[in-house]
Amino acid sequence: MPLPFDRERGAAAAGQRDPALPEWNLADLYPSMDGPELASDMAKALADAEAFEARWRGKLAGEAARGAEGKLGEAVREYEALEELIGRIASYAGLVHAGDTTDPKRSKFYGDVQQRVTDASAHLLFFALELNLIDDDVILAALDADAAFGHYRPWVLDLRLDKPYQLEDRIEQLFHEKSVTGRGAWNRLFDGTIAELRFDIGGEPLTLEQTLHRLQEADPAARRQAAEALATTFKANLRVFTLITNTLAKDKEISDRWRGFSDIADSRHLANRVERGVVDALASAVRDAYPRLSHRYYRMKARWLGMEEMNHWDRNAPLPETPQALIPWGEARNTVLSAYDSFSPEMAGIAKKFFDRNWIDAPPRPGKAPGAFAHPTVPSAHPYVLLNYMGKPRDVMTLAHELGHGVHQVLAAGQGALMAPTPLTLAETASVFGEMLTFRSLLDRTTDRRERKAMLAQKVEDMINTVVRQIAFYEFERRVHTERRDGELTAERLGELWLQVQAESLGPAIRLREGYETFWTYIPHFIHSPFYVYAYAFGDCLVNSLYAVYRQAEESFQQKYFDMLRAGGTKHHSELLKPFGLDASDPDFWQKGLSVIEALIDELEELDAAPMA
Repeated sequence: MPLPFDRERGAAAAGQRDPALPEWNLADLYPSMDGPELASDMAKALADAEAFEARWRGKLAGEAARGAEGKLGEAVREYEALEELIGRIASYAGLVHAGDTTDPKRSKFYGDVQQRVTDASAHLLFFALELNLIDDDVILAALDADAAFGHYRPWVLDLRLDKPYQLEDRIEQLFHEKSVTGRGAWNRLFDGTIAELRFDIGGEPLTLEQTLHRLQEADPAARRQAAEALATTFKANLRVFTLITNTLAKDKEISDRWRGFSDIADSRHLANRVERGVVDALASAVRDAYPRLSHRYYRMKARWLGMEEMNHWDRNAPLPETPQALIPWGEARNTVLSAYDSFSPEMAGIAKKFFDRNWIDAPPRPGKAPGAFAHPTVPSAHPYVLLNYMGKPRDVMTLAHELGHGVHQVLAAGQGALMAPTPLTLAETASVFGEMLTFRSLLDRTTDRRERKAMLAQKVEDMINTVVRQIAFYEFERRVHTERRDGELTAERLGELWLQVQAESLGPAIRLREGYETFWTYIPHFIHSPFYVYAYAFGDCLVNSLYAVYRQAEESFQQKYFDMLRAGGTKHHSELLKPFGLDASDPDFWQKGLSVIEALIDELEELDAAPMA
């Protein structure tokens, strides 16, 4: 199983895996796929859900009217326990499947569990819908009168934001049950197709992660070879990816139309608990900043690489100053933990558990889910982190990013299964902050000017990828979903839209060569979470402002920061940012975040202008 990790020449050549790379132990959820513990819990989930529906359906309004004598608090506690149980089962199945999405046994297991979970949760659908049918005055009075119910006030009030868009019970049940054969099935098809793709480089069939990794090689010929291999395989599978994209876009349009959402991204904004105007202001600010950020930076980079313009496969090429040695896993671990510890020993202590207790799956493997994620699972357990670690500096930053998610999820778990989940816009806060801590820690102890230039350039590229690239992705999605309302889009049209937004965001210093029009095909967020991508830009700009507050050495910052993470989903972004003097609805807020990236580019220009020692 060739894996590109080795300190000397890469395990891809040696055919060996670095033994230091950990694989996760999922036994904290369930011992095995076919064990009695999981079978028992699946049976219990269905039986308890049926009993819950029989006990509470049609009775919530009466319980609310009884005030202090009512039992709404008891009902929500039972509902939360069921959500926890079902969440544990679903999390385990999802993580098992992510470990190898091409294994038929795991795929069948994942599909079967999805069906069982859907069957059980169908009996819970009535609960939120029925709560939202109760008059506002009655609900507010019940929250004040019943302490047990009042504990869930943030969740109840948050739930009522969905009220204008919820449908009649049986329609909601139909949408829910058909999700397994609808969106869920198309998601599985995408995941399985991506995992099975192989990209021929010099006669060696590589996975997606391994091939994308080669776009960061120092050798221009290797980068071009990787880009052409990607394009060749993507082109061969365009029919499937085009069908998936058209089907899911239409599926979303149907759902949005039935629910009454007026804008194609409004359902995502509602899920993120962020106002459309705030997101529009973010997207507009980033688009306006393209010339000052990405266009300007890539002009400099082209000059550094000795080119008049770069090809699209040169975008993430290392600078000549960039160290080429691969970073061992132990060094990556120590780098991130040291950076976390300098901010807060408590934060480092939480992160250390991920290493000590095998909560991380790091090695790339054929069939393994691409990219990286931190899965919160359920509050009674703990998060798990998936990486595809190949020893590049960016992989270290990815580790810092995902551990930030993990720390956030651990701290928020105290809110319980209903209130721990954080809206996506704020869910990126801790992850990007963790990256910034790691970067600044390394930069502050770097005295060599050439190394400093390489580090600054890499950070600027990462921030451009997080802010500019993700807003370009958001623009691409908006154009795709808007045009889909008038009919299916051909693969050629999808490619045209992709090239439009990429040219706008990357600028004239990057030439988009033949084949790049297919690169939209592999972005999983377009499939799994439509319009998710702006959350990255939101989080990066927010953290830039947040980090500036931290650098002012305010003594109480750490406590405020941990309070924000512990809040989970119990507070709106305006409440969480207020203690730091920040306001995302302020038109100048996004400019402050973008100015941090601009300042790093300024520093790079100064270093570039001065003679190197």
